[in-house]
Formats: sequence, structure tokens, C-alpha cells
Amino acid sequence: MSASSAVRVGALFNISENSIRVTINRLHSAGMLSLVDRGYYLLGKEGVNFAREINSWRNAETSLLPSWNGDWIVVHTHMLAKSDKKQARQNDRALKILGLKKLLPDMHIRPSNIQGGASVVREKLQALGLSQQAAVFCAFDLEPKLHLRAGKLWNTAELEQGYQQGVIELKESINRLPTLSLEDATTESFEIGDSALHQLVFDPLLPSPLINESLRREFAELVRHYDDIGAQIWHQFLSLDNTQFA
Repeated sequence: MSASSAVRVGALFNISENSIRVTINRLHSAGMLSLVDRGYYLLGKEGVNFAREINSWRNAETSLLPSWNGDWIVVHTHMLAKSDKKQARQNDRALKILGLKKLLPDMHIRPSNIQGGASVVREKLQALGLSQQAAVFCAFDLEPKLHLRAGKLWNTAELEQGYQQGVIELKESINRLPTLSLEDATTESFEIGDSALHQLVFDPLLPSPLINESLRREFAELVRHYDDIGAQIWHQFLSLDNTQFA
């Protein structure tokens, strides 16, 4: 994507050209973007690794076990330095994206319903920025009271309400997009799509009986459909200045 296209996109959301260019430079310095030609950028090494995990939302359901046997994935962070604020933020973000919740001090937990168990979760967490010093393992036999407490860490009623509301908003937008100008459709597809994607990226992917899995799958399927529609709109918008992007 070219810097000029990024500036044009920023204008849709009232973001100044200076802010866009400063952000591009910062992302480039951080390795999130790579300069491939004058004024043209691709995702850099750090950006590719992070994007790979973020974009896994599309196939997240297929990565889950068909049933949950009650085991848990545990991340122990007692050995991590609290003084490293940047690493601490990366740790918190990684744990949040993988749906882990604090059960005890320095101990986060989630159901072990991801195929590959602790080794796959460990790899995902580290790709998202979790310190390699954190201990990631599977717990097979929590005492009943602790098991019950762990199952109540997530606000499942709020999650299910979010699925239901998301389905309504996406369907309404799908019907509305063809009636909008290209600029308005581009803006709406981002705003509605971004909200839905954020919800899925940070979804804990809980198993039954903790949550209604079929309701989540319905929402996720509609988000995939909406994402495809949005991609077509954005390609059309960006093609006006002959921009090619991956």
C-alpha cells in the first residue's frame, strides 16, 4: 500500500496527513512495516507475525476440539519482571487475545479446548508478544471449588448478547451498503466490520457448557461474509488511485 493511499484513507476518518505519515514512520521503525519502493509499504516481519495470529479468527472454530473434557491451560507469570512496562503490556495483550483470565495472582487460565493443547497455545501467545519466560502448561485436576470459580471468570451472558446484537448490526449494514456512496460504504464497512472483528479477535472461544457455541458460530460465519463484502468495497475505493496492496 502506498503512503498516499493511506493518507486518502485517513481523510475518510478525519485523520490528518501528518498524523498518517508520522504513524507510518513509527510502524516502519518498529518493524511492523517494510519499505519496498519509494512511498510503498508491506507488512514487515513483526507485522506479519502479529497479523498471522490476528487473522486466525477466520478459522478459529476449526482449531477447537469437538468437546471439552474439563482441563485447563494455565499461564504462570510470577517470574516476569514487573518493571518492564512495555513487555508487561505485550503480556497482557497476548493473554487477552487468547482469552485467558486471572484465576490467582500471577496465574491466568482458559479451557483447554484448542487443538494441540498447551504447546500450540504457548506458540500463539509468544507470537503475540508474551515473554518466553512465562510458564504455559495444562492443568488436569483442579479441585472442584477452583474449577467452578474458573468457569465463572468470563461474562458469558455479555458475550452471547454481543453475538446476537452483532448479527443484527451486520445484517442491517449488509442491506444498507448498496444504497450508500462509495465513500460512505467504505467508511461504514470499516466501522461496522472493525467492531465485529474486534469482538471475534478477543473472543475467548469458550466451549460448551460454558457458552452457546452455535450462537458464536452463527456470528462468526456472518462476520466472514461481511468481511468479504467489505474487502470488495475497499478494493474498489483504493483502485481509484491504482493502488495495489496485499
